[in-house]
Amino acid sequence: MVKGMGGAMDLVASDSRVVVTMEHLAKGNKQKLVKTCSLPLTGARVVDRVITEMGVFDFDKKGPADALPRLSEISPDITLDEVRAATGFDFTVADPLPTM
Repeated sequence: MVKGMGGAMDLVASDSRVVVTMEHLAKGNKQKLVKTCSLPLTGARVVDRVITEMGVFDFDKKGPADALPRLSEISPDITLDEVRAATGFDFTVADPLPTM
């Protein structure tokens, strides 16, 4: 067995498109999508898109560091206010906002 970089490091070091699929909230309705990660990171600003059961967020990893993510699609059973309450950062909203 040869030691080397793992899969996460390969994604961070490459110019690949990174798409994360996850649940929007943790147990107890705690926010999982937050502005600042409290855990160690393999890399910063490497995710292009996050897809949850509530919506789809697009991130501009090559733009300015303070650029807001964009909610590009929303679940048909969820309101925009519910997404805002469940998300731990500010975001812009696509206009028009299509459903998933």
